[in-house]
Amino acid sequence: MEPLGAAAARRRPPSPAMAAPALLPLLLLLALALSSCVGAAAASGAPVGEDYVRPPARPRLGQRRALLGLFPWSKKKASASASDPQQVHISLSGEKHMRITWVTDDNSVPSVVDYGTKSNTYTSSSDGESTSYSYLMYSSGKIHHVVIGPLEDNTVYYYRCGGRGSEFQLKTPPSQFPLSLAVVGDLGQTSWTTSTLNHIKQCEYDMLLLPGDLSYADYMQHLWDSFGELVEPLASTRPWMVTQGNHEKEMIPFFKSGFQSYNARWKMPYEESGSTSNLYYSFEVAGVHAIMLGSYTDYDESSDQYAWLKADLANIDRKRTPWLVVLLHVPWYNSNWAHQGEGDSMMSAMEPLLHAAHVDIIIAGHVHAYERTERVYKGGVNPCGAVHITIGDGGNREGLARRYHNPKPLWSVFREASFGHGELKIVNSTHAHWTWHRNDDEEPVRTDNVWITSLAGSQCVQDSSREFRKILMSP
Repeated sequence: MEPLGAAAARRRPPSPAMAAPALLPLLLLLALALSSCVGAAAASGAPVGEDYVRPPARPRLGQRRALLGLFPWSKKKASASASDPQQVHISLSGEKHMRITWVTDDNSVPSVVDYGTKSNTYTSSSDGESTSYSYLMYSSGKIHHVVIGPLEDNTVYYYRCGGRGSEFQLKTPPSQFPLSLAVVGDLGQTSWTTSTLNHIKQCEYDMLLLPGDLSYADYMQHLWDSFGELVEPLASTRPWMVTQGNHEKEMIPFFKSGFQSYNARWKMPYEESGSTSNLYYSFEVAGVHAIMLGSYTDYDESSDQYAWLKADLANIDRKRTPWLVVLLHVPWYNSNWAHQGEGDSMMSAMEPLLHAAHVDIIIAGHVHAYERTERVYKGGVNPCGAVHITIGDGGNREGLARRYHNPKPLWSVFREASFGHGELKIVNSTHAHWTWHRNDDEEPVRTDNVWITSLAGSQCVQDSSREFRKILMSP
């Protein structure tokens, strides 16, 4: 069977930094071995891309029941024991450390995590902090945040939250390549969400990246609780690194500031990366420097976020982290009718910075469809630009964005209005393999894939090093 996209590749002259490189057979075999998600490639003759028609989105799992039986400000149903840990999820918290987050209905439960490398044998313990919040007539449970470590790389740890309840286990990421990242955006809480999460669960991955729009609570705070319960089986075992989307705002003018629920529940390593806001931060894993930007906080050249980004980029060592990946919510390159132009002002402010730093991949959500571009910069194909991927198709309640602009822009390589998830397998310091898996209920169907070459060792870096220094040193 001819590989997907092969015909298009014959029609298009190859881009030196983007087209599938002439790899050694050994590298190809390695890639196939790393393609760990169970599921078939799209069948020969089956519609793909713009020709594929996805059935309407299914209703939210818990939301219809919640709307019928609860007011939006109601507190969630209590667990079997008020002291049991609920909604457990983990995230990176600086080098060799992990943040454990959970919720209890009992406010007397201590914020402590016991952990070790053997089940029910805890050789270490860490204390942390807790918070809670009120929103209209809703009051959250006690939200615990505990940082554990230092931890060994690529190691399974068993842990217990609050000194009681069930035992959980997590696996720390590796310290060197290969590295496998699951990527999903705009999740929500529909049955499509559940099948997408089940597909991700079938894969061997080290970390999950989510570019915004998590729970789709939209002011109904008990849906933050049901989302935490929905993702706990995955989010308690591998770090989830997230950034905010528009559905996390939940701002009530003159009454409630934005992102209160998100900031309380999903604390990311912003302080560890020199940021003053949970809405933007960075982290490193193996040989990747990842930057999580905020589409819904100030980003112009006079903003704190812009100043932080310049400082963060200036401190990157591409010999230590040859891959530079950025996540944000609103896409900058989007040929779908949905949300056209919403990212233009942020792109105008920040694209020159990211281009000067030779960002490899920029991942966004927001548009409820999938799209991948060539390497682009300033609106056109550019071998030294970033590959842009829109993946706002995790399974949200609002359905799919089916309409695309035609003719397709030259920079757009593949686009399809379907739910699904992505996998980024970073094989070594120079090559990574990206795949997108359409959600076909019982199995994920690999529908798009491409080899991407890092810019770190390319001529692009050598040719623009002076420009990079000039931009970073400018006031």
